[in-house]
Amino acid sequence: MIDPLFEPISIGSLPLKNRIFMPAMHMNMCRNFMVTDQLIDFYRERAQGGVGLISVGYATVDELAGNVGNIGAHDDAFIPGLKALADAIRTGGAGSAVQLNHAGRYNSSFLLGGKKPMAPSAVPCRMTKETPREMGPEDIAAVIDRFADAAGRVQAAGFDMVEILAGTGYLISEFLSPLTNKRQDRYGGSLEGRMRFGLEVIGAVRKRLGAGFPLLVRLNGNDFMPGGIGRQDLQTFAVALVAAGVDALCINVGWHEAQIPQIVTKVPRGVFAYMARAIRQLVSVPVIASHRINDPATARRLLSEGYCDMVAIGRALIADPQFPEKAHAGQEDTIVHCVACGQGCFDNLFKMKPVECLCNPRAGHEAESRVKHSSQARKVMVVGGGPAGMSSAIAAAGQGHHVTLHERGMQLGGQLHLAGAPPGRGEFRVLARDLGRQLQVSGVKVVLNSEVDSTLLAAERPDILILATGGEPVTPPIPGVQSEHVVQAWDILSGKRLAGEKVVVIGGGSVGVETSLFLAEQGTLSGEELKFLLVNGAETAEELYRLATVGSKKVTLVEMIDRLGGNFGKSTRWGMLQDVERSGIAARLTAKVLEITAGAVRIETAGKIEELAADTVVLAAGTRPYNPLRKAAAELCIHCQVAGDADHPATAFEACHSGFAAGRAIA
Repeated sequence: MIDPLFEPISIGSLPLKNRIFMPAMHMNMCRNFMVTDQLIDFYRERAQGGVGLISVGYATVDELAGNVGNIGAHDDAFIPGLKALADAIRTGGAGSAVQLNHAGRYNSSFLLGGKKPMAPSAVPCRMTKETPREMGPEDIAAVIDRFADAAGRVQAAGFDMVEILAGTGYLISEFLSPLTNKRQDRYGGSLEGRMRFGLEVIGAVRKRLGAGFPLLVRLNGNDFMPGGIGRQDLQTFAVALVAAGVDALCINVGWHEAQIPQIVTKVPRGVFAYMARAIRQLVSVPVIASHRINDPATARRLLSEGYCDMVAIGRALIADPQFPEKAHAGQEDTIVHCVACGQGCFDNLFKMKPVECLCNPRAGHEAESRVKHSSQARKVMVVGGGPAGMSSAIAAAGQGHHVTLHERGMQLGGQLHLAGAPPGRGEFRVLARDLGRQLQVSGVKVVLNSEVDSTLLAAERPDILILATGGEPVTPPIPGVQSEHVVQAWDILSGKRLAGEKVVVIGGGSVGVETSLFLAEQGTLSGEELKFLLVNGAETAEELYRLATVGSKKVTLVEMIDRLGGNFGKSTRWGMLQDVERSGIAARLTAKVLEITAGAVRIETAGKIEELAADTVVLAAGTRPYNPLRKAAAELCIHCQVAGDADHPATAFEACHSGFAAGRAIA
């Protein structure tokens, strides 16, 4: 039986070798709208990895449509760069498309040189904190023409397909939604009026491309915006798009400002595919499901169960460009899965940096990080089996060195196992497994339960020593901190210690928040239990919600500053804080801990003393480097490098990247 992932399919006149689609993602790798070698190298590697179709973008249709980090398609000067990108994708063996878009009110005057963004109506934007100017009839006509002009440039550059973005809160979906479209003319009012702009864009693009050139539209299955446009109206729009000449639909979810998580790690794999299935039942063209499809098993299930005709696999291909080839060759156990952390792909965009990846330090650095075998194979010892140690060992072995990794515990992964303990964070434990498998593939010798000391160093005498011994939790100088009922967050997350009914967590950074959520989850019902009760009508929806969110522990989170989770990335923090509130965790901000007593924690807030009842006190006060071997290495004149928390406390992203850099640096 043919693997459904690798069954050929056609979109319009374009035959594709498999059902895997890499959707457009903003990479911030362009300079002044110009395609760069960095972007070309990035997509060439994904095409060579076996994906069937790649869409790049989004690309701008005029000067107000995006910013200088976007791919430009609004001027003929951008055609040579587009052509080079199309050639690289085609040479790699994939079909190619460019996604065209206009940001509308999601653009910012800061990014437009002071020019005001425009939108269907002058409705303030929560994301940009700006009010756009309302588009006049001449603006609407001009933008429609510019979509068509940009599509012509994409076609001229040699791409196989044009894609139009009609969702995610950008201009076309702003016209669709009554939340942002308050117009009283022919482009507003009824659903028919609000659909008009998007359909006229499609009509103009189809006319410019000709009848036989493939045209794809990405639209929402639901915008998840109160007062916005819901599933049924979007299904009506999908049917109208096909009638207007669209050859395939890719179903997206949510606007950027929606309060329902869409791509972060706690979103179950493939959960939004039901929206694609509902549209697929109404149209006769291929429908693509998207969001959180990061493993072949999920992709195959969605295809075989009729949810979709193709699967959009985006950030999973940032994490592992060889995903399709590995799946095709029966080597799925070697795939490095995206953990949906958002640290390199989304958070970098907020920092105006090109996209990178926690799981794949080569992402965005393909050219300078290509494997270069050293002329002399060296004996390398890596101490520490956390993300920094594993990444350094993999990188060093990839260059032809003889690498041995020593881990003092009985499992690899280090703090990835702690990061994966809270609810919805299990993908981090998957990464620990994936990196362990990469060690095997790379030929690294792994020695577990191995405590490296000066004697072993003297006996082994490695040419290069990489110290990735990690960190250790800080114990703050609080009276009573040595009491038996005071435990470290790491011990709670690892299962070494259990907590009582009343818990006070000291420290509101990422570890404190995650530990609080881990504890608050205890005593809630699982998804399987909730489904059983729901389908059998055992409880009301309100009671099921309570059973899903209210556990058996009363958790209070104490933080010295005025905000929680300050060291989370921007794309993660808001959802974590939403969970803190939903779970009933009591937060005490700007609070100083004065003392831990037998049954309470005394704090001071704004000059007021308060006692918080506590059966268990959990410390989440930070991490300090643990590096006992540096001195011994110096005394033995062994050249060493330090990576990860052993050098300074870092995120998992920083640990993987510093480890990779240490391994790559070995000549």
